[in-house]
Amino acid sequence: MAKEDLAVEAGEKKEPAPRLASTFAELGICKELVEACDLMGWKEPTRIQAEAIPHALQGKDLIALAQTGSGKTGAFALPILQELLENRDVQHSFFACVLSPTRELAIQIAEQFEALGAAIGLRCSVLVGGVDRMQQVLSIGKRPHIVVGTPGRLLDHLTDTKGFSLRKIKYLVLDEADKLLNVEFEKALDDILKEIPKDRRTFLFSATMTKKVNKLQRACLRNPAKVEASSKYSTVDSLKQEFYFVPADYKDCYLLHVLNERRESMIMIFVRTCESTRLLALMLRNLGLKAMSISGQMSQDKRLGALNRFKAKDCNILICTDVASRGLDIQGVDMVINYDIPMNSKDYVHRVGRTARAGRSGYAVSLVNQYEAQWFVLIEQLLGKKIDQCKVDPDEIMILKEPISDAKRIALTKMKDSGGHKKRRKVGDDDDEVEDHAHSKRSKPFKKSNRR
Repeated sequence: MAKEDLAVEAGEKKEPAPRLASTFAELGICKELVEACDLMGWKEPTRIQAEAIPHALQGKDLIALAQTGSGKTGAFALPILQELLENRDVQHSFFACVLSPTRELAIQIAEQFEALGAAIGLRCSVLVGGVDRMQQVLSIGKRPHIVVGTPGRLLDHLTDTKGFSLRKIKYLVLDEADKLLNVEFEKALDDILKEIPKDRRTFLFSATMTKKVNKLQRACLRNPAKVEASSKYSTVDSLKQEFYFVPADYKDCYLLHVLNERRESMIMIFVRTCESTRLLALMLRNLGLKAMSISGQMSQDKRLGALNRFKAKDCNILICTDVASRGLDIQGVDMVINYDIPMNSKDYVHRVGRTARAGRSGYAVSLVNQYEAQWFVLIEQLLGKKIDQCKVDPDEIMILKEPISDAKRIALTKMKDSGGHKKRRKVGDDDDEVEDHAHSKRSKPFKKSNRR
């Protein structure tokens, strides 16, 4: 008999779970910010917002674990902006600092801050790599309320930009905290923590929790409120997950089969290497599909350009490395395809979190070859459930082999002629991608014959 049942049998009354607030006003959010939420289409708080915001408004440090796509940014932005509003008579430049592991996520966080604070004249500065530093220095010179950045570039400015200091900040936010604690960010993060006051409020937000996050929590948070709006590693209930077990030599054929089945969907395809993003994008465009790539080896302008074209539905397929799997909130992504299975199981959670966001439904499919099966088993163990397998008639796959082979040969030739990703091109970087994308609009996508 369960412990709870024994308690009831002994006459103890089980405490009912507290009711979560159903409006931002009920959470204690002020009128100006409630109106800003309404303008952004946020009609009611998500679970992580309903659980985290009351603690934050009470002045507590926070450590919050929530599924990706659950509204974490609003959960830390609204309390920060509310305190800024309550003290609007005081000049509060450099009021809060938000750290993010990727440039794109940092830019997205800043956009949400600016949208929420538009009516109150909020100033926000984004400090990320791949962007002209002088423009960032000018932005710092305007004395922003909120600084959002990646650890490396933020530390560069703290070290080299005259007059820039975070010694008076009131809030520090680590978004995607588990990723920020990886070795690549460890030294920069340690140095930043030395430059900011200990008397501050600290929020840790992440979709996954690690031992490193627990260690950091003990080091820089004071008696934090712990909020867990999901199980340790989980995906949302509105996400349908399936996989195909595919021979490695025919993975491209299975990919085209899946894409043909969902021709009008907005799709993100995840691969392991930067070179693979471009090869796959070229190959799919040769087949008449509207595909673009994004990777860490592209310039920041090109990365943002590809993202914006995808968001605007100028193309419906975005091929990316894990640089795009963290926190990006792209509206309307219907499907995620794991072309390469991630070796780190937690990366799967972040990848599939690009769809089924904010209560919407979504679909994630993985193409698992014979060499990746062991990694996929680890993913299932992490999630605590089996993922359904899809079956397809082999003849339907084999009919795609010849056009795939031709398209891939042309793509490889083009990459060889242009140097692929191996050398960083300056002027005209990825111009061929724009040209090929325009050509793909004119081409008819390859599909199996409808004749019976």
